[in-house]
Amino acid sequence: QVQLVESGGGLVQAGGSLRLSCAASGRTFSLYRLGWFRQAPGKDREFVSAVFWRGGETYYSESVKGRFTISRDNAENSVYLQMNSLKPEDTAVYYCASNSGGSIWDTWGLGTQVTVSS
Repeated sequence: QVQLVESGGGLVQAGGSLRLSCAASGRTFSLYRLGWFRQAPGKDREFVSAVFWRGGETYYSESVKGRFTISRDNAENSVYLQMNSLKPEDTAVYYCASNSGGSIWDTWGLGTQVTVSS
């Protein structure tokens, strides 16, 4: 089993930047994709970005494309989300998730709060 721990959330003004980190431990050899999701108050959890662990291909939701960048460090078993040009609507709890194949995100971290003030 894989364990995920997020860090790096906080309070930032609109237009600012934050970098989230997610450290994976346990059966990391089983990783296929690592991704970021977010959930704002009163809203459903939504996909933000993901990276294929071996090949490094990345993909993003339309709402963050061009502003957020996902990266990975296989040696450190970590994935990062660089968030630039933050907007108040980016305010949410951000979750790291892993996928061992197929379409199911089967392991989740506890989340880290990101608050963007206007």
